[in-house]
Amino acid sequence: MCIMASETSGWYARLDHECSDRIQQIETWLDAWLLATKQGQPIAATLPRGWPTLPAGLLSDPGSVLDHLLARHEAESDGRSPRGVYATPAKFVDAILCDELHHGRNRKKEPPATLSLTALPPSFRVFAEQFNENIRGQSSEGNDSNESDESCTLSGIPLPFADPSVGAGLFADRILRMHADRCGDMDVQKRKEDTLKLLEGFQLVDTSDIAVESARKRLLIVLVRLKLVDLEGEGNESLIGRSEANLIIESNVRCGDPLRGEWPWNEKPRLLVSRPPWLRIKDRFRGHPEGSRLRKQLSKELRQIKSPDGSARFSAIKGNVNLYRLYIERSLQLSQEGGRVRMVVPESVLREKSSAPLRKLIVSQNEWDSVWSFPEDHQLPFGGTQGVSVLGITVAGTTEVLMSFGPLRSRDISARKGLDNKSPFLELERGPWSIWTDTSWAVPKMPRSTHERSKTLKAIGTLADKPRLVEEGTWLNPSGKAIRVRVGEVDRGNWSDCISYWDVDSGGSPFIRGTHIELDGDVVRLRHPALDPSVPEGVQWKQAMWNGPSNMRGSPRIACQAIINPQLKRRLLWAVIPSGCVLGNSVSFLDLPSQVVERLVAEFGNLEEGLAVLASHLNSEELDLWSKAWAANNNVNNYEIETLPFLPLESAATISLLGNNDEI
Repeated sequence: MCIMASETSGWYARLDHECSDRIQQIETWLDAWLLATKQGQPIAATLPRGWPTLPAGLLSDPGSVLDHLLARHEAESDGRSPRGVYATPAKFVDAILCDELHHGRNRKKEPPATLSLTALPPSFRVFAEQFNENIRGQSSEGNDSNESDESCTLSGIPLPFADPSVGAGLFADRILRMHADRCGDMDVQKRKEDTLKLLEGFQLVDTSDIAVESARKRLLIVLVRLKLVDLEGEGNESLIGRSEANLIIESNVRCGDPLRGEWPWNEKPRLLVSRPPWLRIKDRFRGHPEGSRLRKQLSKELRQIKSPDGSARFSAIKGNVNLYRLYIERSLQLSQEGGRVRMVVPESVLREKSSAPLRKLIVSQNEWDSVWSFPEDHQLPFGGTQGVSVLGITVAGTTEVLMSFGPLRSRDISARKGLDNKSPFLELERGPWSIWTDTSWAVPKMPRSTHERSKTLKAIGTLADKPRLVEEGTWLNPSGKAIRVRVGEVDRGNWSDCISYWDVDSGGSPFIRGTHIELDGDVVRLRHPALDPSVPEGVQWKQAMWNGPSNMRGSPRIACQAIINPQLKRRLLWAVIPSGCVLGNSVSFLDLPSQVVERLVAEFGNLEEGLAVLASHLNSEELDLWSKAWAANNNVNNYEIETLPFLPLESAATISLLGNNDEI
């Protein structure tokens, strides 16, 4: 469906060698695209002589190159590496727009089909004739109302159409192409009027001057190529003049900050579609000499800015804020009641703890009706290692059922169909969904196979209403302090001089990393050369010995891998760590209060045996399925462990234990 990065990355590298100024790259590309449009030539013929030869994959879509050039420029401006940065593919945007306008709330109603009289027995023809007359009358009425409807174009585009992070104008570009396709059979005068109506209904904003300038030029070029604008003259009955088009575009594509500033238009958008920046505030301005001051200033302004009623503009600005969350909340504020918002954002927003306030806002004050979920292995040429999601929200509605589509792959979407009707989905009804997530409104990550989905749903249903691991008053901890989850005490970067290859005769202490906890068949084992003589020399011997302060060594405890390979069969891998070991920060462990330790010793005879039973309990298949369903990323975050459902250990025999199916 899309041009793969490996086919084109070499061209961008050669371009950097020829022209290192990224703004100049963008401006040159736009000038060449405009000249090629004027002369009716491919863009390769109008590029400067020194530029590298375009690969075949880039010849047919100059817009995708522009998007990529701008994405690289913005990455470098923020101090990020431009390598591995890729813009949203046009066909992905087409699929979203197709789904929204054809299958969503704003789809243009097609006239009902009439019955073929020749296909009916004679006795039914009188009835059919009357039936068809009624159908034609309804269709005629619908067309009249559509022509008089000021809220959308005759081509079915809801107005105003907004993008608060317009970039190089990709979403507006695809809207124009969809509009032109729908206007193909329209009277030329009506088509011109409808195009003017669409342009005047655009509300496009970006914080970057070069992005705004790029979007303006791109929209003009696209309009000319679609034979909607006269590039050389003042227009005629079928074409808009260039000067008139430029005037409208410059008025409706503006530079500004929608997060901190006011929306430049009085009428609120009816449809807003965007891919906002996926960038944490702490990563903004990294390449700027005054980056630290600018980041602090931005964070302070965003937290203090007020709405007209005096309340904070951003209620979901919690912790280490990623800008895309603020764009979601701001888009809901900007859009009119009953309007539609579609946002392309990281999939982590569906489950991460820091996005819970945003999800509550979406559910409690709007109608969140759909989400597309593409996990980390989505095979899309953007998003990097992050999963991708597409949110579909009706502003100021009521959320009753969320249709969660996923896990999706690139082949599940198309420019002409939107989302394939065979794509896996889950209906999240508000009542059960609330219980599953304790009203945090996280969206579970489902397996693709029907059998695995059924197992996951059964595990969620079984465990959802159970107490959590860190809660007081549970069987494990009926009173006293709650269990805490800690990260291993040693950061390998800061303590590298104290960590070395394992040497049996050195007298050092075992240093435990995540790689030492592994799955052996169906059993989780601690594979460290100091604790298991059968471990062959290899990766487990590297960085396996501690020669630092002896007070870093701990008592017996239970630990879990904190960073995992997403391709592993399991997510949770728990093991008992013997006394005298030092833990690296790639594992997390349970810090057990004295009351919990006493309970384990009383029930199982000694602490080690009690920890072994607890590890088997936490390694259960049901808990692993639960953990996979609610995982926000490849890290087993401490808050995820803290909220694991916990059943009494005496009933652990009812749970299928990993590597131990005997009664406890």
